[in-house]
Formats: sequence, structure tokens, C-alpha cells
Amino acid sequence: MKIIAFYQTKFGELWEKSLTSLMKEAIFGVLKEANLEIDQVDAIFFSNMMAGVLENNLHTSSKISEIIKKNIPIFRIEAACASGGVAFHLATKYLSDNCQKTLMVLGAEKMTDYSPEEVTSALAAASSGEEQEAGLTFPGLYALMANFYLQKYHYTEENLAYVSYKNHFHGSLNEKAHFQNKLTIEKILTSPYVAYPLKVLDSSPISDGASALILTNNEQLIKKSKFSVAVLASEMATDSINLFKRKNLDEILATKIASELAFKKAKIERKQINVVEVHDCFSIAEILAMEDLGFWKKGEGGKRIKELSTMLGNSNLTVNPSGGLKAGGHPVGATGIKQIGEIFLQLTNQAKIRQVKGARFGLAHNVGGSGGTAVVTILAA
Repeated sequence: MKIIAFYQTKFGELWEKSLTSLMKEAIFGVLKEANLEIDQVDAIFFSNMMAGVLENNLHTSSKISEIIKKNIPIFRIEAACASGGVAFHLATKYLSDNCQKTLMVLGAEKMTDYSPEEVTSALAAASSGEEQEAGLTFPGLYALMANFYLQKYHYTEENLAYVSYKNHFHGSLNEKAHFQNKLTIEKILTSPYVAYPLKVLDSSPISDGASALILTNNEQLIKKSKFSVAVLASEMATDSINLFKRKNLDEILATKIASELAFKKAKIERKQINVVEVHDCFSIAEILAMEDLGFWKKGEGGKRIKELSTMLGNSNLTVNPSGGLKAGGHPVGATGIKQIGEIFLQLTNQAKIRQVKGARFGLAHNVGGSGGTAVVTILAA
């Protein structure tokens, strides 16, 4: 099976856009990219986390049917911030069971029309009841992991700051990114704390946006398509929703399990990967992800990020060339699909000024909650 097209709306504070208009733009945008009509799409897998909470609208699959004016199967998937990755994973399973089919994987989220308190409360629905009762939100949960990591491996907040520094540099090269501004280490370190040691500039923003992919095993369509990328693996794992039930606070076990499964299925080694999109909802999350995915040894991340070894042009492995969640934006239902889409763009040499030269293999890593769900997807040019 192959991805033959990707489309992303601008991510950001899109006051003039509704969830419906974002979905519509992504649907018809990706059809245009693929040079397809909606009649050629056999089913849609739709990723969204918060419409049910913020808009009191869970039946968005039927809304999509209204938009496209077709009565095809449409599946809505919710897995917190990993909704997009899980939607793609389920789409690959659908194609494994059905020959000569073409799917759209669509994700969208509208977050900025609501107050920070409403959005924070909606996001907290992805954490456990015990954590919510204790007053913990996701900045607090990731701050616990960050404190543990910094103390255990003798790093400082400056090490964390290099994640934002790198990803904002990459975001400045991406016209679809929420933030296209570069940051200095000093500015990051002097930004206000959200939950110690994490600051405003260690944290991904609240964003609106939509993204969509066309995934097919129809050989005729693949031959006709201008671009195509092979899906070598899409694997997921789940873990305890409670942070206090985890064995180790300096790892996300679901990421480790999903990555081992994905590399085994893809039959390639980590050193062959040229470009990665990881789930950097907070700066500590990227460091943990790179270790849990097996690219860095446990405890090395603080040192490696400060070396900027994964910045565009610095080595044979570039991480978050889109700007990641931190600068690229994080409309949660669209994020996992955008990550896979960025790898598609990189492997088909469509990434313009942020192009990773000679990229042949790429990996996307999407996480739900504080690590309760993780999806790892590996693609090949």
C-alpha cells in the first residue's frame, strides 16, 4: 500500500474557519493533490478528539458525508492526541483486508474558539480520573517527567530549551506552521513557567487545522500517481493512563513497544532512517521520544539535543523538519496525519526549503495523553 497525496491547511489561530470549513478544505485539497474525484474514494477514516466535548458534536462522520455528498463508509477515531496516528493505523489494516481500495485519512480540530479553561479541561479528558481529581493537567504531568529526567541524568532547563530552539528554526521554513519565528535560547529560558521546569516556550500551542492523506492499494492509481511512498509499517501500543502506575518516569513504554514492532515489520535498521517527526507536545517529550524510539541511548538525550545533532543539515538524521508540534502547531486530531504527511513530502522531495537531502526512509511518532497510546509509522521512498 502507498500514500499518493497529502494536504494540510494552515495551522494556527484560524478565527475565520469552522471545523466544517477546515474539514472541507482538507478533503477537496487532498483530492486535488491526488487528481481524484470523491467517487474514487472507498472509505474515510476521520480523526478528531474534542468536537464531542467542545462543540457537543460527536457525529462528525455524518457531517463529512454531507460535505462530500456521498454515502460511503466513514469511521470516526478518537485516541486523544494520537487520534491521527491511530486513524492511519486502522486504515492500513482496512487495506490489508481489502484489495484495490482507496482511502482518505482525514484529521481536523477546532480549538481556538474556546477559552483556555475550556480547552484545558477538554484536553484533560485524555488523562485519568485520579490525575484530574488531583488537579493535574498535561503540563503538570510532563513537568513531573521532566523533573525526574533532569535530576536523574544531571541536566538543566537549558537542555530542554534546545528542543524549542531547533523546532522553531524548522518552523520558520514552513509556510503552514503555526509559528514561523526563530527563538533564542535566552528567550526560551526567560519565558514564564507553566509547570516547573516547563515554560510557555517549552510547550506546543493550542491550534486549529486539518490534514488529509490518500492511501491506496489500487495498483492502477499508484501507477498513475505523480508521487507515491510505501508504507513499510504502522504499529501501535497502549499503556497505563495513570503516570503513577508506570514503571519508569523517564520513558514512554508504549513508544518503545510500538517502535520495536514497527522496525521488525519494516525490516530496516534505525540508522537507515533519514527524517523523523516525533510528538514534541512539550520539550521533554522529544528527548524521551528519541531515546524510546532507539535513536539515542537512555540518558543521552539532554546532551544530544544541545549538540543540535538533529537540526536540518547537521547530520544524516533530521527531526521535526515541519517545526514539530512546538512550532508547527498541534490541532490534536490533525497532528498525527500531518506528521505522516510531512514524511511523505520529505520522501517525495516536495518539502521545499526544509527538504532533507537524499531522504529515503522516514518515521512518524504520535502519542496520546502522557503516553497511554503511541503509534509509530515507517515509510519508504
